Amino acid sequence: MKSVSITIPCRNEEHYIGKCLQSIVDCVFDKSLLSVFVCDGMSTDNTQAIIQEFIKKHPFIHFIENTKQTTPFALNLGLKANSADIKIILGAHAEIYPDYINKCIEAFKINEKLGCVGGIIENVYENDTAEIIGKAMSSGFGVGNAHFRTGELDGYVDTVAFGAYKKEVFENIGYFDEELIRNQDDEFNFRLLKNGFKIYLYRPIRSKYYVRASFKKLYKQYEQYGYWKVYVNKKHQTITTLRQIVPLLFVIYLLGGAILALLHPVILILYFLVLALYFLAGIYSAAKQTQQINTMLGIVKTFFILHFAYGLGYLKGIIDFFIRNKSIKSEESLTR
Repeated sequence: MKSVSITIPCRNEEHYIGKCLQSIVDCVFDKSLLSVFVCDGMSTDNTQAIIQEFIKKHPFIHFIENTKQTTPFALNLGLKANSADIKIILGAHAEIYPDYINKCIEAFKINEKLGCVGGIIENVYENDTAEIIGKAMSSGFGVGNAHFRTGELDGYVDTVAFGAYKKEVFENIGYFDEELIRNQDDEFNFRLLKNGFKIYLYRPIRSKYYVRASFKKLYKQYEQYGYWKVYVNKKHQTITTLRQIVPLLFVIYLLGGAILALLHPVILILYFLVLALYFLAGIYSAAKQTQQINTMLGIVKTFFILHFAYGLGYLKGIIDFFIRNKSIKSEESLTR
């Protein structure tokens, strides 16, 4: 039987960390083969006390202090703390199903070249805003071919959420890039694929995730995704996925088209015609998620936030990392 470890980065997660750890405790898996490492970024709420209560009852759970308070540093602390055959990374906002670990092990039997497997995220909505955001992020129009959100594909992909990795992957390509505030998962999976491993989305692997409930936080999150994707591209001297370019082109069209539209009435008409087509496509996609008008309009609003924030962040990244040749300063604390 394979040994398994789970690494959980967290900071100030008193409302979620208990649910996350309890879902692991409830897993149908031999606990003598399981190690859990909660890497806490010096929480100031009740998070650490909750973790310690679980440690008292379950010796396979361990606490690690993350003094740098960043996600990739936390991940590496947990991953390097053990030599398990399979290493899973998990968010503090997540809960896994009882058969999660067994399904991960099962998935690796599909192909010996698999370095990583993952499954489907089921959104848990805490309020109306969370439901709107969750439905938008479950749409292909909102997140492209991020199949771990849309659940439309069972097969080979370029990334998954909460991946389970063979230990050989880390032995071959190293660990997560600690310079990255965002996109550390995508960057790591890009290196994984580049080195001959494969990633497989196996839908029987299921987890729940408590969706962000703020449009403001969502905007900031996706702006950072776009921004740091540029740094990853520069570091590897390639565009890691084609879908990342679409929001950039959208923002360039919005900004550049608005200026050109002032030059001639025909350009102005064409500009608004394309925008109308965008919003019609958004409404059509939102209608697949709900029949309630207010929720539908909220989903369309979320589509725009996702696309504009990511595209604008990407544009800022091009300016900073390519034009200004900006250096990296990791100043943002863990928000996983």
